[in-house]
Amino acid sequence: MNLKKVLWATAILGLIICGFIAYRIYSAIFSPNTQFNNSEAYVYIASDASFSDVTTSVEPLLKDMSSFEAVAKRKGYINNIKAGKYALKKGMNNNDIINTLRSANIPVQVSFNNQESLALLAGRVAEQIEADSLSLLQTFNDPGFLQEQGFDEDTKLAMYIPNTYEFFWNTNAEGFRDRMKKEYDRFWTDTRLQKAKSLGLTPNEVTSLAAIVQKETAKVDERPRVAGVYLNRIKRGMLLQADPTVIYAIKKETGNYDTIIKRVLFRDLEMDSPYNTYKYAGVPPGPITMPDITSIDAVLNPEKHDYLYFVADVSNFGYHMFAKTLAQHNRNKVQYTRWLNQQKVLR
Repeated sequence: MNLKKVLWATAILGLIICGFIAYRIYSAIFSPNTQFNNSEAYVYIASDASFSDVTTSVEPLLKDMSSFEAVAKRKGYINNIKAGKYALKKGMNNNDIINTLRSANIPVQVSFNNQESLALLAGRVAEQIEADSLSLLQTFNDPGFLQEQGFDEDTKLAMYIPNTYEFFWNTNAEGFRDRMKKEYDRFWTDTRLQKAKSLGLTPNEVTSLAAIVQKETAKVDERPRVAGVYLNRIKRGMLLQADPTVIYAIKKETGNYDTIIKRVLFRDLEMDSPYNTYKYAGVPPGPITMPDITSIDAVLNPEKHDYLYFVADVSNFGYHMFAKTLAQHNRNKVQYTRWLNQQKVLR
């Protein structure tokens, strides 16, 4: 009788223990284990990350690290770390978290605008993907790549077209650069190439001219007219005489692209640089910035007119006054010069 009770008691105790263990296992795997208040939180895992690095990244987001580590080991995640950006949703359990970190790498939107140097581009991109600015810059400037793809020290800026692109966060420097080359090739369609040819320009020359247009006017609707002015001057064999090219020449010589120059002086026009379009005819050897697609298309689809000159219109800021003759231009120029002097803009 006592033996039977002992057996029953042992069996019941065993069931309780097994149930408790099963409950603990179930809880470890399927109970919610997040402690952030937002609907989701992002985790960034580097390409060389260890499991220790992962736990450091997720620890502030989880309630119970020991259960997370136990499930990670059980599911074989600790030896199969995946780099990338991951979104953990509020209320996720450890099973969902591990599954997310293992297979739900989400893309990021990489944007860049009108950078004047590859160093500035590298810094901008490094803020958005895993690759650091130094590795990006070294990759951008790789002589073998540039030669193979038909670019040189002056034209290499033309390969990068400002826009927003989708990447995985863990993209490396080579991956980013090579993708940009594919985007460049995709941009230069047969239609665009034919339009460039009809203007007597190469794609690089179109981009270089578009960069000047970009710097001259922020008004998208005015860019085809400005482009038409420069194309008219090229046809007539005139110097482009574009102030932004002189400013760029100064920045390029000093290496300081953060320099702010609001007024080009007469002495600047004597600077001996192939980018100084007051001294050297034709399109500069390369772009002075990365022009928007709207500026490139403005050059490829210029407004047809007889204008040869333009100057800022102080009565309608952002826009310009256009002229067909030098005499008319000089009259238009008076209002701008007077305004600069009134504002004490000396440089």
